[in-house]
Amino acid sequence: MKYVLVTGGVVSGLGKGVTASSIGVILKACGLRVTSIKIGACLASSNFTVIFVRFLSERNNLFSLRRWIFDVGLTSILQDYPYLNTDAGTMSPFEHGEVFVLDDGGEVDLDLGNYERFLDIRLTRDNNITTGKIYQSVIDRERRGDYLGKTVQVVPHITDAIQEWIERVAMIPVDGKEGPADVCVIELGGTIGDIESMPFIEALGQFSCRVGPGNFCLVHVSLVPVLKAVGEPKTKPTQHSVRGLRGLGLIPNLLACRSDKPLDVNVKEKLSQFCHVPVANIITLHDVTNIWHIPLLLREQKAHESLLKLLNLRGCAKEPMLGEWMGRAKLCDTLHDPVRIAMVGKYTGLPDSYLSVLKALLHASVVCRKKLVIDWVPSSDLEETTAKEAPDAYRAAWMLLKGADGILVPGGFGDRGVQGKILAAKYARENNVPYLGICLGMQISVIEFARSVMNLKEANSTEFDPVTTSPVVIFMPEGSKTHMGGTMRLGLRRTYFEVADCKSAKLYGNVRFVDERHRHRYEVNPTMVAEFEKAGLAFVGKDETGRRMEIIELPAHPYFVGVQFHPEFKSRPGKPSAVFLGLIAASCRQLDSWLQARPSSNGFLTPKIYQNGSLKKSPKSLVNGKSIQAATACMSNA
Repeated sequence: MKYVLVTGGVVSGLGKGVTASSIGVILKACGLRVTSIKIGACLASSNFTVIFVRFLSERNNLFSLRRWIFDVGLTSILQDYPYLNTDAGTMSPFEHGEVFVLDDGGEVDLDLGNYERFLDIRLTRDNNITTGKIYQSVIDRERRGDYLGKTVQVVPHITDAIQEWIERVAMIPVDGKEGPADVCVIELGGTIGDIESMPFIEALGQFSCRVGPGNFCLVHVSLVPVLKAVGEPKTKPTQHSVRGLRGLGLIPNLLACRSDKPLDVNVKEKLSQFCHVPVANIITLHDVTNIWHIPLLLREQKAHESLLKLLNLRGCAKEPMLGEWMGRAKLCDTLHDPVRIAMVGKYTGLPDSYLSVLKALLHASVVCRKKLVIDWVPSSDLEETTAKEAPDAYRAAWMLLKGADGILVPGGFGDRGVQGKILAAKYARENNVPYLGICLGMQISVIEFARSVMNLKEANSTEFDPVTTSPVVIFMPEGSKTHMGGTMRLGLRRTYFEVADCKSAKLYGNVRFVDERHRHRYEVNPTMVAEFEKAGLAFVGKDETGRRMEIIELPAHPYFVGVQFHPEFKSRPGKPSAVFLGLIAASCRQLDSWLQARPSSNGFLTPKIYQNGSLKKSPKSLVNGKSIQAATACMSNA
């Protein structure tokens, strides 16, 4: 097993996750099997940037700044305490971005979503290492008596546990094939110098010695800023970062330098001189139009050659073939015809809260050859109370909602902004605007239908009103009301289609069932399903028992779909989620073509309008690694 460690320096938010994913992509393109591990050693700190930007804009109004911090729940970030959580499940999206859910129900760091999307792999909960998990495992061992007679210490017991965890997880196959991967890419969260990361850095220093030269490579992502007053790149921050890294016992083999523009040779030579890294191993990761260009930047600068040389893999690797990635990146850059989606949510102040939803929308919009435009609509701004307290925000929110081609209400928890989400669902239903509700978004649409169509004015979820007389959404009986972490209905679950002639089933390729990832505590009240169906709401997908509602549709509506699961977690470039594809297609009036589609030889849908070969003179494109005419490249790589 070969290991590539990716660390970060100077500031957070440089893109270590995308860099680690891109390294995996280029190694996979060389014919190697790749797995990934994320070490969440400290609090995800991209939100410090959010605070800083807000501070700059409101530093003269400290009362407003303080109120905003409390409103969005960022007070705990200012305390900068260690990330001792066992997993990301109980963390606020404002602190940590979205919680990504895996097949096995693991609630993990959003970077694992990047790994899965870039590498098309399926990770496990153990691929996300946290301080809490490590310390818990050591404490459990101590209680069992595994260390009997010894004093349990950070070194060697914590550091040994970290190394053992990495070696064990690296051997788990994640690409559907038997046997372990060839290379494990490890991302260390935070920045060098964070006190929370120290046990991990010490463990990784020991680990690099243990596995030996030729089996371990360190890529350090650092910032090379350009000061406007000077107009030239400054290497000193990276020099200090590398010096700190070396002082902790880790020696970088490659430098990945984040900058606005490509670095000149003289800048690389200066970095090489002071950081003791060969010029050939200094890679520029400058700003690009979309992140699919990053693996291409690595290949252009021959990063794969440096990696293969350092890992002694030149004899068993081939030249990376990234034609699919190049086509995808260029296609995304050339799209100009917009499709506007109103994202009605609670956490619109931090887009990372809905990262996988955004990626799934992007995958689908590229397939439909549309430029995705997201209109962020804070759900509370749609409510009548906002009309009285902040009429400008109220008018702006409704203007965005009414100007959208489609409406999406994502998942969430808590009652803040719920009435606004209900109003958004009502507007979509009454005005034939394409609508997709995910998890809570589906439950919201059920509540709205009960109130407006079935005249159940008190209809509600017991999450928001425990004593409601019309509980259309209820707490699941197997859930825990005393423990929050890891007690939801989590992970991959099977949904069976009850109605073959429905939009969802057709978009999924007319299959009998689908497996999607879940994360919820509440469900549609099964005792009221018959009443809903009598009123015209179709429950087209249910679980294996037939009592848990998974997919709803309004048959007479152009596209009104709600799903209890989270389809965004399985969406991939080149294989967009079916219900997201339906939303985008309906929003740009392509849905009928997709509903008449038939599966192609690679298992992906081909719209009927593209099956007659009328675009035979179009240039070739790549879909799922296969060369086909651009007629069918409408579904190509998102």
